[in-house]
Amino acid sequence: MSKSWTLERGYRLLSLPVLFFLVPAFVLPLLVVIFRSFSEPTVGLGNYAEILTSSAHIHILINTFRTALTVSVVTLLLGYPFAYLMSKAEGLKLDLMIALVMIPFWTSVVIRTYAWISLLQRRGLVNNILTDLGVIEEPLRLLNNQLGVHIGMVQILLPMVIFPLLSTMRQMDMTKVRAASILGANPLQVFYMVYLPMSLPGVFAGFLLVFITALGFYVTPALMGGTRDAMVSMLIEQHVRKTLNWPLASALSATLLFVSGLLFVLYERITRSRSSRS
Repeated sequence: MSKSWTLERGYRLLSLPVLFFLVPAFVLPLLVVIFRSFSEPTVGLGNYAEILTSSAHIHILINTFRTALTVSVVTLLLGYPFAYLMSKAEGLKLDLMIALVMIPFWTSVVIRTYAWISLLQRRGLVNNILTDLGVIEEPLRLLNNQLGVHIGMVQILLPMVIFPLLSTMRQMDMTKVRAASILGANPLQVFYMVYLPMSLPGVFAGFLLVFITALGFYVTPALMGGTRDAMVSMLIEQHVRKTLNWPLASALSATLLFVSGLLFVLYERITRSRSSRS
């Protein structure tokens, strides 16, 4: 009993440096932002009422959630088969697949975004190839719109869905899959009735991680998107730097924080209910 108490005390002492950093660097500024959203310019819900009654703000909120949802679905559809192949790979093949995911992930978001700009611009590589092959006569408009934003965000956020899926797939009990095959199920039935349900924790984790990150994404939408397709992060930056409306910017930030926290709680509930059933 005394040994376990000593270990617990040791773990608490080791966590103190992290707390000493997080409290002044993260918690306190966050509380200040939330406080300003309710207290300036007058005490109350005026800033939140302005967000909900402004058609421009509502349009940007809808566009932000639509973009985050689209990017999350596309990254999941692209990342799931790649994570499946990684879970089956070994040796050099696995190392190469990990490198294909990690090297872009380690590269700066700004560098990757500018690389996509050079590829997708009117005289970029993509339009030049399509024009030379005779597929198109005039360059396609692939930038300063939703298409460019989606392409850039999907490529940047793809590793965030691959690794949760890979971790889940590596830990799955494959005897159930083999048992379903032995009992006469075809590969499609094995996937939909056995493999996919067992991989759902990784699906939920990857989808949620990409969705939350996409909600507050700034660099790629700002560089590759247009003013008509602005996201909440761009609106916050505009209120902070141009209009100097810090209380409204704080309310928008608090709104994103509330939605992200709600999604995280929902994910925890789903995960616990599934683990209790199993």
